[in-house]
Amino acid sequence: MKQFISVEDVPGVPQMVDIALDYKKNPFKEKGLGENKTLGMIFLNPSLRTRLSTQVAARNLGMEVVVFNIDKEGWALEMNDGVVMNGNTTEHVKEAAAVMGQYFDILSIRTFPGLKNKEEDYTEKYINQFIKYAGKPVISLESATLHPLQSLTDAITIREQWQQTRKPKVVMTWAPHVKPLPQAVPNSFAQWMNAWDEVDFSIAHPEGYELDPKFSGNAKIYHNQQEALEGADFVYVKNWSSYTDYGKILNSDPAWMVSNDTLKNTNTAKVMHCLPVRRNVVIADEVLDGPQSIVIPEAGNRTWAAQAVISEILKNR
Repeated sequence: MKQFISVEDVPGVPQMVDIALDYKKNPFKEKGLGENKTLGMIFLNPSLRTRLSTQVAARNLGMEVVVFNIDKEGWALEMNDGVVMNGNTTEHVKEAAAVMGQYFDILSIRTFPGLKNKEEDYTEKYINQFIKYAGKPVISLESATLHPLQSLTDAITIREQWQQTRKPKVVMTWAPHVKPLPQAVPNSFAQWMNAWDEVDFSIAHPEGYELDPKFSGNAKIYHNQQEALEGADFVYVKNWSSYTDYGKILNSDPAWMVSNDTLKNTNTAKVMHCLPVRRNVVIADEVLDGPQSIVIPEAGNRTWAAQAVISEILKNR
């Protein structure tokens, strides 16, 4: 594996899940793999789980880790080529990324979309500029359109929680939020579930919240949440803003919040969310604090997802 930007970079979802769960059993089994290697973690946006879990994962493999909040501690970066830099930007990504490539063996980047210009966000200009100029393997810690570490984590969690031979019914449902959020997590979750033949996957959302078809793929789409959740084994809850009317909130219907009543016709479904979550807006307290919630063990699996990814890159350098 040369980089980790999407599911297309991995040898296969089942293989990555197996690697991650093996590390969970024995976190330090390859603690010399990253000896004398350094992971650079570059943040243009805030992070809790991604930052902490990836640091732990890298150190489990013996790597040194350098964290740089470039949005607060670095120069304002220019991302466009061929511009006259007589404005607010101080350093071009050509130099910044190339210099980081001199310091780190693996470079990891976290950035969010602006949610103003769909074409700019969906070309993944920010992370692609780092890939272009760093000259080192790049790991996405979330980008404008995808969050592959989260999605690998979700696959690990589903495999770990599912003990039956039949395929589990996995439903991703939209839920309301107080502000417009990116499509990165739902895009990525849909992409990984579609690439994984161990699940029966569908998506529920109000009209107008259709994802880019290249990510939703052949998943069955429901506009009726209760119909979608009938018999579900896992319910993945997430808000996202409109892709077609880009970055807009089209519907804030509180009836789409996931409560115990929402789950009444599921197969006592396990409830998942990437966190952070707005309580009693996206998911009710009674669900988050109840026996069907697996959001904490799901978050715990972030370490093993990151460790699987880093190890595969180190082994294939």
